[in-house]
Amino acid sequence: MMTATPVHADPAGAGRIRIDGSRFTDEYGRVVLLHGVNNVDKDAPYIEPGDGFTLTADDAALLARHGFNTVRLGVSFDGLMPTRGVVDTAYLDRVASVVDTLAQYGIHTLLDNHQDGLSKIWGGNGFPEWALQSRPGALEPNLGFPLYYLMPSMNQGWDEVWNNNNGVLDHLGDALGALAAKVGNRPGVLGIELLNEPWPGSAFLSCYPDGCPGFDVKYQAAMQKLTNAVRARSEVNVFWEPNVTWNETMPSNLGKNPPISSPDIAFAPHDYCIPSQLAIYLGLPVFLRALCPVQQDKTWGNIDSFTNRTHIPTLVTEFGDGDATVLANTLKRADERFIGWQYWHYASRFGAGGPKPDPFLGDVGRQLVRTYPQATAGTPGRMIFDADNGDFAYRYTPRAGTKPTEIYVSDLHYPNGYEVRVDGGTVTSAAGARVVTIEANATTPVTVYINRPGSKGATVPTGSIGTGSADSGSSGSSDSGSGSSGSSGTGSAGTGSVDNGSSR
Repeated sequence: MMTATPVHADPAGAGRIRIDGSRFTDEYGRVVLLHGVNNVDKDAPYIEPGDGFTLTADDAALLARHGFNTVRLGVSFDGLMPTRGVVDTAYLDRVASVVDTLAQYGIHTLLDNHQDGLSKIWGGNGFPEWALQSRPGALEPNLGFPLYYLMPSMNQGWDEVWNNNNGVLDHLGDALGALAAKVGNRPGVLGIELLNEPWPGSAFLSCYPDGCPGFDVKYQAAMQKLTNAVRARSEVNVFWEPNVTWNETMPSNLGKNPPISSPDIAFAPHDYCIPSQLAIYLGLPVFLRALCPVQQDKTWGNIDSFTNRTHIPTLVTEFGDGDATVLANTLKRADERFIGWQYWHYASRFGAGGPKPDPFLGDVGRQLVRTYPQATAGTPGRMIFDADNGDFAYRYTPRAGTKPTEIYVSDLHYPNGYEVRVDGGTVTSAAGARVVTIEANATTPVTVYINRPGSKGATVPTGSIGTGSADSGSSGSSDSGSGSSGSSGTGSAGTGSVDNGSSR
């Protein structure tokens, strides 16, 4: 058996990703599936080289080696415009440098305008102090994240945002426009996410128990205003996130009144299990995580409703809290719907103190590092990946193109190499390659199986993509047929852990 091909910087870099209907596609028209991580620096001076947090070329190589092809990179309104009306060009240069480094390794960057707790005024981050007039009362209690969102003064501050008091949305639009002008046309930029976890302000009670259509009309107008400011400087993709009561399973009314009419808009929901989050932040019993599947089913049902209504692509831009079982809930549901994701959270492993252990070698990493189709030359069908044994199966309907289908093969799940078989196509990559390439033999569906030597493999799930309601498939006897082609290779294995984290 040949050893797997290592991942190095790609001289061509990350190509531009476009929005085509409800899918992300590359410059060759292939459907792209995105797996990645968050990297958000919340402390000034932000994105400083050598700070032990900012991503380096070594981080990019590590992420690419494990098959990650996207990073959600946090940027800050406070960092973009620390003084009213004045954009910090040095900050933009630092952002561009990280984007370019990641692109060299085939990693696409989503620039996330990140906030938590609105501003440093309340012990949070995001909006500069000059942009808001509200301040906490002298005796007003502040219980920190996440309970500080209930503070009357913070709700007044959010009302200022949504009412554009003090021109706060105008200034934010100017800041995001400057960001778009600086990096929006770089091929490695996936898009700009306009605002992380927006809170409704004093309208928050109207969001329970069934969402808040009244507030969402005002919120959508704010998102459209910011989208227009970005598009005035670049045609970059723009990502809209639902208001943060979504995390408590409240549905989003974005796109209802009015419909989302601007082109190249994507949806950026999060998938957090509140019982698990409460165990982290408020010390509640960990056994409450048993409730997570019920809550997450409701969240993914809300995703189904949104995508069926709007027909725009979805990327889950945050999920996970360091518990492998909770992660598996998200990843299974994402696979069923062919939806990409970005895990919270990854910080640099190559700071001033020297390299730290690879964080993807434990139970969490074995969920996140997956065999999956990074680029499909055709229409995706159902797929399944078993994180316990590495069994993978995927079916798609091919179409003519200039590049083959590319499937990343996990470097963690096949300690003795892997086998690949294809019905309806031919493997064109070298034996043991980390990325398997497939050329279709005809226009009929192609089915790809990857598994450890001797494994019976997985069966492609029945049904269609979209709702996650079909049989999820199982490990067992694989489908058989003629025209199959195969090769084998080896990966690696180990132990360790990934950072615990949350929406903060």
